[in-house]
Amino acid sequence: MAYLKNLTEYLELTAKRVPDKTAFADETEKLSFSDLLSLGKSIGTAVAAVTERVNAPVAVFTDRSVYPITGFIGALMSGNFYVPVDATMPPERMASIMEELSPAAILYRDCDRETAERFSETAPLIAIDGTLPEGKPELLAGRRAKVLDIDPAYVIYTSGSTGKPKGIVISHRSVIDFIEWMAEKCFIVEDEVLANQAPFFFDLSVKDLWLTIKRGLTTYIMPKKLFLFPKLLISFLNEKKVTTLIWATSAFNLAANSGVFKKYAPETVKKVILGGETLYAKQLNAWRAVLPEATYINLYGPTEVTVDCTYYVIDREFSNGESVPIGRACENMEVVLLDGELNPVPDGTAGEICVRGIGLARGYFGDPEKTAAAFVCDPRNAFFSDRLYRTGDIGVINPDGLLYYVCRKDGQIKHVGYRIELGEVESAVNALPEIRECAAFHDGEEDKIVLAYSGDIDGTGVIEGIKSTVPKYMYPNVFLRRDGLLHNANGKIDRAGLRKEYQDGKNI
Repeated sequence: MAYLKNLTEYLELTAKRVPDKTAFADETEKLSFSDLLSLGKSIGTAVAAVTERVNAPVAVFTDRSVYPITGFIGALMSGNFYVPVDATMPPERMASIMEELSPAAILYRDCDRETAERFSETAPLIAIDGTLPEGKPELLAGRRAKVLDIDPAYVIYTSGSTGKPKGIVISHRSVIDFIEWMAEKCFIVEDEVLANQAPFFFDLSVKDLWLTIKRGLTTYIMPKKLFLFPKLLISFLNEKKVTTLIWATSAFNLAANSGVFKKYAPETVKKVILGGETLYAKQLNAWRAVLPEATYINLYGPTEVTVDCTYYVIDREFSNGESVPIGRACENMEVVLLDGELNPVPDGTAGEICVRGIGLARGYFGDPEKTAAAFVCDPRNAFFSDRLYRTGDIGVINPDGLLYYVCRKDGQIKHVGYRIELGEVESAVNALPEIRECAAFHDGEEDKIVLAYSGDIDGTGVIEGIKSTVPKYMYPNVFLRRDGLLHNANGKIDRAGLRKEYQDGKNI
């Protein structure tokens, strides 16, 4: 394959090979690869008409439709990079992001016009589902020629520990390197059909988007409501003949916990690729019971490493209480476990997961101080600059030579004199058949382990169920039983929200 330096080259190659094949489809619209290329050029030309800037951010309002994808392609075609912005996010958060970005343009759908117009003085507005100019290939080629593969392809905003969103800058080269590896290692071939679950402002969707465009796949954008009605979810997968799921683990767990597999099963799914949260064996086993021949792959990585940095092709059976490994480093990446003084720890000892390699982000947009704190010089190398990203996650390499996720660094607590990993408490509780989902956190003021959970069991039953798994000093002291736990926009358990709910209840 010819050397690529810009993600748009994937689309040009695929549109030439399979121009009329459906690339992406939502509930009402579908786009072929030639449609996507044509619209991308038109939007790119519209962006070029309002700014001479290249390598600048272009904000793209996102929803569960094909239109944001055309905006992403248009931004790249114009020689700039795209920034997915959830059209429904709180106004103050959106304003904070727009102020930091100072985008070259804001791309939106007409249904989001009112929201977009709040920022009309910030940047030119372009309706991507409105009347667009004819694409000017020569103009766009000239602009893209100024873009190097180390330049940004996208910025994705995630929550920050201080409450201010962090914009993570990812280059073309990082995405190309990752997608080339994933297409091969995860056995992605042209006749596959994907069901996109992750929202486009969540980095998990990068896999759906660029694997589809590279390989010439067909991806159906799933309506959000399907996860409220698991029977309809399974019907959707069967109707569309979906072969591959690249889902957040939380969505995988939701289906497993719903009980839908007692009556219904995906009929065409052959591959399940997971990431974003800890994979528990209990939910894995629920899927394997109905899809025993499918391939299951567990991926791990924060947004700062271009989606994922480790993988594990699940190759054995796991009992419900076992931890599932996150495996080994992806190609062209290295994972090392370091202690608090940034010294390597021996195998079998927990340490902070740190990553080096081509996938590392360029840094945090507009925040050099935070970038310098998270992307440090590899302490093992005193001879030249060698960036290492500190994930803040704790892992351990077990005797099988595989890496296991333990918890967040701030998930380590000292309780009644013992150092405890809250991830271990969650793993034990989650293995109970009555538990649907759970999250544990520490009340430092009262030195209590708080367990928030949903399931058909009370606190006494939880204690009884984990007696054989964890020592007494790891038992939860406070039980918050809920019909369902809070989740954030990415589908992950909203731990900060649960903690606030608990604190607010204490103060009443």
